[in-house]
Amino acid sequence: MGTVQTYTEEQFTEWNEALEGKTPQEILKWAVEEFQPGLTMACSFGGPSGMVLLDMISRIDTSVEVFYLDTDFLFPETYATRDKVIERYGMMPIGYKSKLTPEEQAKEHGDQLWLKDPDLCCSIRKVEPNGRALEGKQAWISGIRRDQGESRGDAPIVQWDEKFGLVKVLPLVSWLEADVWAYIVKNDVPYNPLHDQSYPSIGCTYCTKAVKPGDDPRSGRWEGIDKTECGIHTGGDVIQIETADAK
Repeated sequence: MGTVQTYTEEQFTEWNEALEGKTPQEILKWAVEEFQPGLTMACSFGGPSGMVLLDMISRIDTSVEVFYLDTDFLFPETYATRDKVIERYGMMPIGYKSKLTPEEQAKEHGDQLWLKDPDLCCSIRKVEPNGRALEGKQAWISGIRRDQGESRGDAPIVQWDEKFGLVKVLPLVSWLEADVWAYIVKNDVPYNPLHDQSYPSIGCTYCTKAVKPGDDPRSGRWEGIDKTECGIHTGGDVIQIETADAK
């Protein structure tokens, strides 16, 4: 475990005032200088923002750890995008899985948990593994943007992540979707091919649908369910999972 660092509200205010208006690259360089080697970056290989950040960080410091959440329900195209990243950048993303296999989850909670209790399914397969990915870290980089919905509309560049107990840095928070894709085209950044098939936001196979033109980009996630977030970027406790080996 890393050393627990405490920060004041004034510290975050100073950081955000200093970084507001800076480019994502400048914010990333600041994060590397401030937190590396205790810095890690999330990249799902299912969103364009994560791919842009990965390209940027590869030009700044390839020693920054990159992780993804392997839910066991990812699209083949998502794994293929991960493999392209390894080939293109020579970086080896670390995959974190749930402590429960899909079979163990079905045995303990019933079949198709994603339909009966999608919040619990996300907690088991995404939120808890995300917590393990962040253990011992000082800060993590996320691709959240303010234009991604009301729940993210006032997100600061730097914030204290109460859920996981470390600093969260959002270099692209002020960018628009058009800015992200302009960077991808200009720099020939690899991206998930499902984006070209009307999938603007890509998660697990069972909970991701294509989106009609003009609809909210995240409307294809958990279609028909009053749910817009997996739980990683919202409040609440991280579920504790006890495996059979630990019982």
